[in-house]
Amino acid sequence: MAVCEINAKNPGDAKAVALPRGLIMLFASAAGISVANVYYAQPLLDVLAADFGISTAAIGAVVGATQAGSMLALLLLVPLGDLLERRRLMLLQGMALAACLLLVTMSTSTLALLAGMLLLGLLGTAMTQGLISYAATLAAAHQRGSVVGTVQGGVVIGLLLARVVAGVLAEVGGWRLVYQCSAIAMMALAAALRYSLPPPRQSAPGELRGWPAYGVLLVSMAALLKHERVLQIRGVLALLMFAAFNVFWSALVLPLSAPPYSLSQAAIGAFGLVGVAGVLGAARAGHWDDRGLGQRATGAALMLLLLSWLPLSWLQAGAHWMALVLGILLLDVGGQIIHVSNQSMILRDGRHAQSRMIGCYMMFYAVGSGLGALAATNIYAWAGWHGVCLLGAFISLLALIWWAATLKLMPAATPTTPATTATPAAPPLPLAPCARH
Repeated sequence: MAVCEINAKNPGDAKAVALPRGLIMLFASAAGISVANVYYAQPLLDVLAADFGISTAAIGAVVGATQAGSMLALLLLVPLGDLLERRRLMLLQGMALAACLLLVTMSTSTLALLAGMLLLGLLGTAMTQGLISYAATLAAAHQRGSVVGTVQGGVVIGLLLARVVAGVLAEVGGWRLVYQCSAIAMMALAAALRYSLPPPRQSAPGELRGWPAYGVLLVSMAALLKHERVLQIRGVLALLMFAAFNVFWSALVLPLSAPPYSLSQAAIGAFGLVGVAGVLGAARAGHWDDRGLGQRATGAALMLLLLSWLPLSWLQAGAHWMALVLGILLLDVGGQIIHVSNQSMILRDGRHAQSRMIGCYMMFYAVGSGLGALAATNIYAWAGWHGVCLLGAFISLLALIWWAATLKLMPAATPTTPATTATPAAPPLPLAPCARH
């Protein structure tokens, strides 16, 4: 396929052919199905706590285990996209993820459950982020932001529908049915990817291979974290944003499943559908960054994130359900605009190290998500829902302050169009010979 051959040789080539819409949608669908596995547990926390005898304060460890797996994936597996042939890597990870889902369904102890969740976080994150960097690498430079936004939109849908699907299936056949169905979906996805992804290019003579190259690859990530200013600034912003995001979603099930609401898992999961509006934010954020408007979009999104906690805090005051819906809309739209803007800016500056840049960036995400989930359940046990909302608002305010304080340290934004991408590509980052696709 010409797209793969041209872009693999030079991701910044102005003559690169734009990705066909059908292939972009396949990437988006695959990323959504993959990431769902990391989030199925969130609306099931009360069921899992009852089934395995875990306390309310400690049940956040289930989400924490998936985030620990995500961290390991970002450090050890996601960078492999710059070393190994990406198509084969995606297929292997898809089948391994299906096998891990089946293992989770057979868990009979807390230790086995946590181990299974760690593996789901490991492989689900590796495949999701691998698909994003794969799509960004294949994309022509002038469409990279919009492609990342579309694929990230698929991630948003998968993340949100995960809560709905998990709630409905748990009502029908228990929490194990959720993971059984997901295993079947992953096997079908692997078959679709094998049929549709572009064939790999031939390896160039002298390309690094094997464990020695893998070691150099991992070491180079430390250099990226140390020297890439855009990665540092937007990474910290991602840490704070995802901490706030997970403070809400990890704690929401606790008040809604208890009196006076006593909602079912299906009803709680349905609130995730409200956040589908975040897909619109994700899609537009990529276009805005292509036009050089990423920083303005980020500032507006951070204001939405901070504002969202006001209607969310009315939940225990007997407010109408629409207040909760409004808060979720503001939270999800703001969060997704920030996330896609982050990814677009980082991938634009790291064309020869797409997978490593994504891996480094998403480590900030994993730390923030894990800390947010653990803090949410503990704060809820100590201070209730109002304590959770105060924590989320405080973290959101910190993110806004960080963005404003670092604005002048970021490079000047310029539109990325077919005309402006005719300049020669930037010099490769370290280990450029390993940037394989």
